[in-house]
Amino acid sequence: MKCNVRAAAVASVLVVATIASVAHADTPPPQGVLGLTANASVEVAKDLLAVTFSTTREGTDANTVQAQLKQALDAALAEAKKAARPGQLDVQTGNFSLYPRYPNATSSGRAAITGWQGTAEVIVEGRDMTAIGQLTSRITTMTIARVAYRLSREASQRVEGDVSAEAIAAFRAKATSYAKLFGYGSYAVREVSVMTSDPQPGPVPTMRMQAAAATSADALSVEPGKALVTATVNGTIQMK
Repeated sequence: MKCNVRAAAVASVLVVATIASVAHADTPPPQGVLGLTANASVEVAKDLLAVTFSTTREGTDANTVQAQLKQALDAALAEAKKAARPGQLDVQTGNFSLYPRYPNATSSGRAAITGWQGTAEVIVEGRDMTAIGQLTSRITTMTIARVAYRLSREASQRVEGDVSAEAIAAFRAKATSYAKLFGYGSYAVREVSVMTSDPQPGPVPTMRMQAAAATSADALSVEPGKALVTATVNGTIQMK
């Protein structure tokens, strides 16, 4: 008797599950659902300047080349540190490399080292663009290799709230307009996401200086330009 009761209970569960499955399969897809995207953007003045100084030395002896690079690097660092101020003008070393040259091959087919060449870099970055521009005229053991302007995270965050509000308002205006065009009186938001662009992950634009300009004793002229901060709203609405 117990086995029969248990079997009946299992059969009952299977019937209920089958009915629920059929009911779910017969449920029609939602009607009046619309996907929308809205954007807003604002231009913000770039507030960070980064200047990379570099020098190259070459010779037949590796130790000599390395010593020359270190001398040029130490002199540039000493000059840059005089003007250093946290957040306004920060100084750090960049690439320091030394590698052999193989212009010819020996009769045995093996490349022969005929000399050594190395590169050293110093990077100066900060918000005080005037001070950085003036510093370029005082560093004489290196030349300017790259100049880059970018927007700081703090400056981006200051406008993210406003640009997000503009994108949300644009999304709501679109939703209202499209709902009316489709013959509905109102709408309700089903799903929505808000994303803001961060200018940092993208490639930092650089400007390579001509050799004549890089060795000039004049201060570097600075013109940072602007970066674009964008907010995007994606979502779906249920038109009523």
